[in-house]
Formats: sequence, structure tokens, C-alpha cells
Amino acid sequence: MDTKRILLIGGPSTGKTSLIKALEEQGYPCFHEVSREVTLAAREEGIQQLFVSHPTLFSERLLQGRIKQFEAAKDMNEALVFYDRGIPDVVAYMDFANENYNQSFTQPCTDYRYDIVFMLLPWKEIYTSDNERYENFEEALRIHTYLENTYAQYEYQPIVVPFGSIAERAAFVIDHLNLK
Repeated sequence: MDTKRILLIGGPSTGKTSLIKALEEQGYPCFHEVSREVTLAAREEGIQQLFVSHPTLFSERLLQGRIKQFEAAKDMNEALVFYDRGIPDVVAYMDFANENYNQSFTQPCTDYRYDIVFMLLPWKEIYTSDNERYENFEEALRIHTYLENTYAQYEYQPIVVPFGSIAERAAFVIDHLNLK
């Protein structure tokens, strides 16, 4: 079965995780964001903020996790799967952080393609920070611009998910994909 890969992107605290959870509760197969796992694993290694202290290593681990998720869909025998963040997000965040990188980061953006990309916009009213999300809202706005630019560079045309309740956002995605 040729599984369609549906990607949700957006800066920090735009509602991606809540939307993924809502889709999952409706029975859709979903892959969750790997950055929290990477951050928590680094803390177990004694590194409090891997993204801050070792940004390239953090990005390498994110990339590996996202490629693993992408490949895992091949064995799922599902018509579609949803992803909370994608492989090009790694490059966008590295650009945001002004980190140097090589083809080992850019080539996977070309090799692993998503079928449809939905973008959630920065939304000040729902923005929060926590132990794993250290960016302020102004930085979230800048990250959004890097995400837009990176996905455009890889020839994606994200569909903007309108502001609304989690149920309304999930309905928008489902309706757009004709899943009813």
C-alpha cells in the first residue's frame, strides 16, 4: 500500500501537538514530535539543553528520528499517516540558529518527501513556553518565517490551517483530505 504522508508544521506553540492528538483520538495513525524525546534523552545523559549546548548533535538526532518515523510508515499498511513536524524542519531550525550544516542535512529533505503539508501559524493567544520550549513569541515568529522559506525551497506549498478550536482545526484537515 502506498501510504500518504501528511505533515503538520509550524513554529513552537502553534497547536500542532494538540491537533495531532485530536487526529489520533479519531483513529488516524500519527507520529509525534521527536524533539522532546531527544531533549529528555539528553537530560538523562546530563545535558540540560542539547539544542543550546550542542545544536548540531541535537539536529543530527532529530533528523535520525524523523527519518526513522518516515520509514516506519512503510510497514504500517495504512492509507495515510500524520506527522508532527518533518525532516525539513531540522534545516529551518538550523538556519534560525545560524548553524552551519552540510548535505547530510539537506539531502534527506529531497529524498524523503511528504504528500501534503499543513501549516499552523503563530498564534499569540495560545503561545506558552515550558522546559523543552524555550523560545519567546518573537522568536516563534522568526522560526515561522524560516519554516516557510525552507518548505518553499523544497517546493512544498503548505495549506494554512485557520485559527480555531482543536476540533475545528481537526475538521479542517479531515475535510481538506476528504476523509469523511
